[in-house]
Amino acid sequence: MSVDRVAVVTGANRGIGYEIVRQLSRSGCRVILTARDYAKADQAVRRLGDLGERAVPRQLDVTDPRSVERLAASIHADFGKIDILVNNAAIANDGEQRGIDADLELVHHAVETNLFGPWRLCQAFVPMMRQHNYGRIVNVSSGMGAFGDLAEGKGVEPGYSVSKTALNGLTAMLASELEGTNILVNAVCPGWVRTDMGGPSADLSVEDGADTPVWLALLPDGGPSGGLFRRRQRIPW
Repeated sequence: MSVDRVAVVTGANRGIGYEIVRQLSRSGCRVILTARDYAKADQAVRRLGDLGERAVPRQLDVTDPRSVERLAASIHADFGKIDILVNNAAIANDGEQRGIDADLELVHHAVETNLFGPWRLCQAFVPMMRQHNYGRIVNVSSGMGAFGDLAEGKGVEPGYSVSKTALNGLTAMLASELEGTNILVNAVCPGWVRTDMGGPSADLSVEDGADTPVWLALLPDGGPSGGLFRRRQRIPW
């Protein structure tokens, strides 16, 4: 793989996002690590430096269109292109609520972050990818958004689940629209990972959780597009 690949990872100052940045950097990518708080992004980049990896910090609030525009402008000015976009930033704010009684303001907030955030980033960066006929978009989703799990009553977090179901739909739609452009768009369920969101009882390390997103980010030309993957295997929507 070329060492000139430029990657953006959202929500990357900790957890799976941070590990995705570390692994992409180790693979030779020039990685832009983003977080809502620039100071936290900068601290994360410094931690990576202590590990011998390199990244560039940037502030990004995926719910703020102006923040997305500023990021896109800075990347165009500093790097001239983007090759890889990993939409990792997400929230899970449901608490104990269930769908029939859900606080729709909480649901709206989840959808704004987990669906419209990635959508904004795709709108900002796909035109740059088209310019050199190359792109890899990885939407970090969840099995909790799969139709089968929802139908079986496993979607116990309504805002989070519905937002991830919609993100899966966005993935399939964009993959279809971009067919033949060498821009591959996929979603990934990283599994239950030991992060602040997943908790200490989760069965996967962050290294394991980041493996499939990184694999999708580095797919060769002709790789799969329009799928949902877990542990490098396609799973049902």
